[in-house]
Amino acid sequence: MNLNKHFIERRDFLRLGVTGAFGVMISASDFLFSVKQALAAEILYSLTPDAALQKLIDGNQRFVQHRPQYPHQSPVRLQQVAQAQHPFATILSCADSRVPAEIVFDQGIGDIFDVRIAGNIVIPEALGSIEYAVSLLNTPLLMILGHERCGAVTAAVQAEELLGDIGTFVKAIKPAVERVKNQPGDAVENAVVANVQYQIEQLQRSQILTERLESGKLKIVGGRYDLDTGKVSIVA
Repeated sequence: MNLNKHFIERRDFLRLGVTGAFGVMISASDFLFSVKQALAAEILYSLTPDAALQKLIDGNQRFVQHRPQYPHQSPVRLQQVAQAQHPFATILSCADSRVPAEIVFDQGIGDIFDVRIAGNIVIPEALGSIEYAVSLLNTPLLMILGHERCGAVTAAVQAEELLGDIGTFVKAIKPAVERVKNQPGDAVENAVVANVQYQIEQLQRSQILTERLESGKLKIVGGRYDLDTGKVSIVA
């Protein structure tokens, strides 16, 4: 027998054996990790409205402090939510590129049901999306999120003439502008907060949301995002 050949074959066998064992270890580790993630997911899905709000606030604090955890952004998470979603919060926010909910609240895939439209306005299509998330996905928290120096609100305050359908959102914001037009301070900033509060009132026309609120299964809050600091403040 060729000793060199025998040595090579034995070495290859041992290497395969170690690799196989290591593969088993990795598989077992992945399995345990998946189990832990699944258990964590079950806890997440059963969050109370107040706990869901606190989760958003905690995430925003991490973002502001530049200490993000980037949760739920792994391949394991992709598999967890591939067939079903269980977001713990629904957020109606402005379509502004500087206000991405998952980033400013330090959340991940499947955590937030995003509804984004200029001026964070409750038009029928937006309301339908919200009702879907609340009634079928059982999200316990709904936030209307406005932001500093919002272009849509600014256009409504200045009553600008806009091309095409761009100006359609101005009509939905105008009532909020009228409420605060005589208030002291910055007209746009006053209108941003008033618009959040006004859009929350528009949610009252939904029987689905009203029933959830009355049962205690849903909490609705208004937030204002600061473009300069990244902080979200509760304003309603």
